[in-house]
Amino acid sequence: MKKFLISVSLLVCIGTYAQNDLLSELDSTQVQDTHASAAFKGLQVVTLQTTKMPAANEFYFVVSHRFGSVKGGLSEFFGLDMATTKIGGVYGITNWLSVSASRHTLLKVYEGSLKYRLARQSDAMPVTVAGYSTIGANTFLDSDDYPKLEFSDRLSYTNQLLISRKFNETVSLELVPSFIHKNLYNPAIENDNQFSLGAGGRVKITRRLSINLEYMYNFDKPDYYTNPLSVGLDIETGGHVFQLLFTSSQSMTESGYVTNAAGDWGDGNFFFGFNLYRVF
Repeated sequence: MKKFLISVSLLVCIGTYAQNDLLSELDSTQVQDTHASAAFKGLQVVTLQTTKMPAANEFYFVVSHRFGSVKGGLSEFFGLDMATTKIGGVYGITNWLSVSASRHTLLKVYEGSLKYRLARQSDAMPVTVAGYSTIGANTFLDSDDYPKLEFSDRLSYTNQLLISRKFNETVSLELVPSFIHKNLYNPAIENDNQFSLGAGGRVKITRRLSINLEYMYNFDKPDYYTNPLSVGLDIETGGHVFQLLFTSSQSMTESGYVTNAAGDWGDGNFFFGFNLYRVF
């Protein structure tokens, strides 16, 4: 009996040691995810796109408004009498590729886009990089005004490189070089090809609130339009991201926002608006 108990004790010790050794080996081979997450909570800084991607099979319903200039005062209810609307959706095809479509009341523009992640911030990579490409069709153009108007004349194209870095839990920054081409344009006030460099940032002030800021500089820009400057407040509410904002550009299309900003902060001529995303 004594020999039997000794044998059982040895087997238990050996089994326990082998189990601990196996668990230790498994722990040592686990891959740690070192990618930075949530540099930006919303898909937009204010109007500029962020490097945030929808997850695979995730759908975002988007409603945005830009009102008229607050300079109109009480007679125009500080711009609320002149609302423009964007309605659309964003769908994650994979974790690194999404597609979106939207319709804008300003100039009756239909817009489609692709966003594709190229790199993610990690211990080995200092930034997250994504590409963003859009095509817009201006259906407001009338053949009575342009007798030789063709469908291709309605189109504009935007290509952007989104480069972001999350520095800590409070601060994230992004750079956005852009190239915009318009098939139909007025050479007196704009260019057919426009190169721009934008910068945006997010500063988290509470668990669910952040202040966002963005600015776009247009190279070789005619003096008719200004460089857009926007500030916003992100509010996280469960499945919603709600953004309140003020901007010097009323347009919500990528090409219109960057190249056709008509407001002037110094003159009190800017626009109030909001973006609302609902995740399904």
